[in-house]
Amino acid sequence: MLNVRARVHVNRVTDPIGRALVQRGVAPDVVTVIGTVGASAAALWFLPRGQLAIGPWVITFFVLLDLVDGAMARARGAGTPFGAVLDSVCDRIADGALFAGLAWWCLGVGDERVLGVAALICLVSGQLVSYVKARAEGMGLSADGGLVERAERLIVVLLGTFLHGVGVPYALHVALWGLAAASVFTVFQRLVLVYRSAQRAGDPER
Repeated sequence: MLNVRARVHVNRVTDPIGRALVQRGVAPDVVTVIGTVGASAAALWFLPRGQLAIGPWVITFFVLLDLVDGAMARARGAGTPFGAVLDSVCDRIADGALFAGLAWWCLGVGDERVLGVAALICLVSGQLVSYVKARAEGMGLSADGGLVERAERLIVVLLGTFLHGVGVPYALHVALWGLAAASVFTVFQRLVLVYRSAQRAGDPER
C-alpha cells in the first residue's frame, strides 16, 4: 500500500545517491548488511535501556539504507538473485531486532508486561506477513497487498516509540496494540489472497 504509493517520490531522492555509490565501487550487498547491522544494534542497545526518544532516530537512519541498496541495484541495471534473498533476510533480522528490543524494554526497565505481549505479537505476526508472501511466490502464487506491510509497520512503531519517549501518554500502547491487531489481520488477509490465487491457478477458464 504505502510502499507502492510512495515509491516514485522516494526513488527521486534515493536514485542519485545510489548512482553515486555505484560509481565509487560500493556494492549494494555491503549497504544492505551495514543497514541491518546498524538498525539491529541500535534497536538492541537504545530500546532496552529506555532511550526511546533517540533510539528511533538512529534506527530510522539505518533502515533508510534499505532504500539506498535498491537504488544501487537499479543503477547497476538489475539486482542479483542473491542480493534479493539477502535483502529479504536482512529485513527480517532488522524487524525482529526492533520488536525484540521493545519487548525487552517492556518486560524489563519499562515494567510494561502487558504491552510486552503486544510487542511479541507484532514480532511474530510481522514475520508471518512476509513469510506468507515468500512461500506463496515460491509456489507460483500471489499474495501481494495487505493492510500493513513493512513500511507501515516501521512508521507506526518508530513514531509511537519516539512519541512515548518524549512523554506523549499511551503513544506506544496505541501503536503496538493497533499494529498487533492490524498485523494479525494482514496475515489472514494474505492467506485469503493466496487461496484466491490458488483457485485461479487451478481453474483454466479464469
